[in-house]
Amino acid sequence: MPLAYLADRAVVTVTGPDARAFLHNVITCNVKTLTPGQARYGALLMPQGKIISDFLVYAPTPATDTAKDEPEHFLLDAPRALAGDLLKRFTMYLLRSKVAFALAEDRAVVAAWGDAAPPEGAEAFADPRLAELGTRSVVPLAQAQGIGGDAQAYAAHRIALGIPQGGADFIYGDAFPHEADMDQLGGVDFKKGCYIGQEVVSRTQHRGIARTRAVEALFAFAPEAGAEIRAGEKTVGRIGSSAAGQGIALVRLDRVAEAKASGLPLVAGGVEVTLKRPAWATFDMEGV
Repeated sequence: MPLAYLADRAVVTVTGPDARAFLHNVITCNVKTLTPGQARYGALLMPQGKIISDFLVYAPTPATDTAKDEPEHFLLDAPRALAGDLLKRFTMYLLRSKVAFALAEDRAVVAAWGDAAPPEGAEAFADPRLAELGTRSVVPLAQAQGIGGDAQAYAAHRIALGIPQGGADFIYGDAFPHEADMDQLGGVDFKKGCYIGQEVVSRTQHRGIARTRAVEALFAFAPEAGAEIRAGEKTVGRIGSSAAGQGIALVRLDRVAEAKASGLPLVAGGVEVTLKRPAWATFDMEGV
């Protein structure tokens, strides 16, 4: 059944009269135009432009008319391993903003894809990265645990669509948004104005200098995660997550093009690898 409790995800609540403005001013996506029932993909960056954590931002629909008069609140669907650090980082930028952050230990994230309906009674948010990913819902932890499901099946679904995941396909604290394809997946709003790390990201966009990208990798047998992809003696990238003969690879596009021009095969862990630009991507990848 294409429904799964994602135990590696945490729910962070962002509440208070300044919640919308605060988020809009510090993260990569546009929160100002986010309406109830919608989700956005975004990230908090270092001032140098590298990704501290990416996440999905949800704007829940008020449960009652009375709730519409209460201060706005948002939910962040974030990597569990980074949730504590994310809270600390947000707190650093609070200044006088009236915003409160909390890790909702009693809440959990459930993914539904294919023809699966979301969990009973839950508000479903369409995954803003790609419609084929399905929906995500935030539900009580006990309900999510009761659903269970196959998180590995969801990972295989993600990989089949060529969607990179932080920690598996790019390294937090080391990758820029363009390298993680965030610009291709709606994770960066280039018209919203300033946010932390904005100058670096904007410069990369306008100069077209993103040489490293997450792409699809095809192979007969999956190389070990982290295996170098080599063209002769030159490293062109690394293998990330994989499932069913397909994976995600973080590669230098210029080196891939050089290997193609030289007729050199790409090999990782003794396995020949074919690289492919994801169907949803628009960046240039010579020979693909």
